[in-house]
Amino acid sequence: MPSLQDKIALVTGGSRGIGRSIAIALADEGAHVAITYRSAASSAEEVLKTIRAKGRKASGHQSDARQFDEAQKVVDAVVKEFGRLDVLVNNAGITKDTLLMRMTEQDWDDVIDTNLKSAFAFSKAGCRPMMGQREGRIINISSIAGVIGNAGQTNYAASKAGLIGITKTLAKELASRNIQVNAVAPGFVDTDMTEKLNPQQKEALMNIIPLKRTAKPEEIASVVVFLASPASSYMTGQVLCVDGGIVM
Repeated sequence: MPSLQDKIALVTGGSRGIGRSIAIALADEGAHVAITYRSAASSAEEVLKTIRAKGRKASGHQSDARQFDEAQKVVDAVVKEFGRLDVLVNNAGITKDTLLMRMTEQDWDDVIDTNLKSAFAFSKAGCRPMMGQREGRIINISSIAGVIGNAGQTNYAASKAGLIGITKTLAKELASRNIQVNAVAPGFVDTDMTEKLNPQQKEALMNIIPLKRTAKPEEIASVVVFLASPASSYMTGQVLCVDGGIVM
């Protein structure tokens, strides 16, 4: 039997990139999956069709991750439709990269609200049904930028470091209710962002990755599936770097 047979999962920012791979990987392991998306309706529908083709239930929810109240509405809708919530993956995220001297207040606010405030809002809403069930998994998608920093990403690194703080604190708050909270910190992943790099930038990137390649989104998703599954039943408050050895 698949490791997540008939579990209910919610993945924020699940219409593309890492979020898309996570949603599909959870479905592969037997979960019914809800995703949120901000504007990529066609991409979201493609993900939902893929999940349903696997014999799983799926639902999509258009939501602006920066709006606090929308998190509660999404969680309420998921619980109403599926009856419970077993796995929450806080994946929604954006970048607005520039050096601190050029970074605007809007650049800061947009990234912090989308990446960090949304995880606070969805975790606050999502932990309530999990507490009633006396079980659940919250998995936050951080970044190695939140562990070691990255020039030109003060806002992004701060948001991802904040996710690590949320992870460790919530793990302590929710452990007595059998809710495990962990984080995944990806390194450089084959997404729209890395595809825009020129050959010189790509060569410089390879020089700092011991495994000499970027990750495929599926390699991040497989670690999320592990943290959502019974295989990680004695882990909480952990940050797993999936980075080809950069942080090492």
